[in-house]
Amino acid sequence: MRHQKKINHLGRKSAHRKAMLSNMAASLIIHKRIHTTVAKAKALRIFVEPLITKSKEDTTHSRRMVFGYLQNKEAVTELFREISKKIMERPGGYTRILKTGNRFGDNAEMCMIELVDYNEIMLSTRDEGKTKTTRRRRGVAKKKGAETSEQTEEKPAKVEKPAKEKPAKAEGKPIKADNAPSDAIEPEVNSTPAEEKPEE
Repeated sequence: MRHQKKINHLGRKSAHRKAMLSNMAASLIIHKRIHTTVAKAKALRIFVEPLITKSKEDTTHSRRMVFGYLQNKEAVTELFREISKKIMERPGGYTRILKTGNRFGDNAEMCMIELVDYNEIMLSTRDEGKTKTTRRRRGVAKKKGAETSEQTEEKPAKVEKPAKEKPAKAEGKPIKADNAPSDAIEPEVNSTPAEEKPEE
């Protein structure tokens, strides 16, 4: 039984598997991007990311440790001179796997594994996007509460006044206002002169 044995042996003996991962890691470091199967890419990611983390500390001991895995001087030099500067602020996740479909011969699932900080297209789209903001529930609630309190202090509550009803004009009858005394009302006088009746 192979309980909790998560390593993918990739159908190879240990010596063959270590040599293959070492060569793939060196190629990834030098070329920044390689095409392979998804199973090999996942195994390579587990192999190469600890080596990239070791490159953050440029000491003789770190270089010798990384060289023991890669067995390639060019890859070690590239890793400690160029790549380590770019990934210094990144706390992990140095590689990205992008699936590219299936292979025609055996229908194996293929992908491209690359170093995250060397994909200029994705970096440019990330910069153009929205700026990342921290989600703080308490701070936002306090700010909203402060704004509402300020608004209530500055602007007193409006008291609705009853709308004054305009008296409607009735034809031929005098209009009586509510507050005006009864003596002040004058009867309306027709503007047109009345026709004079002939005297008999």
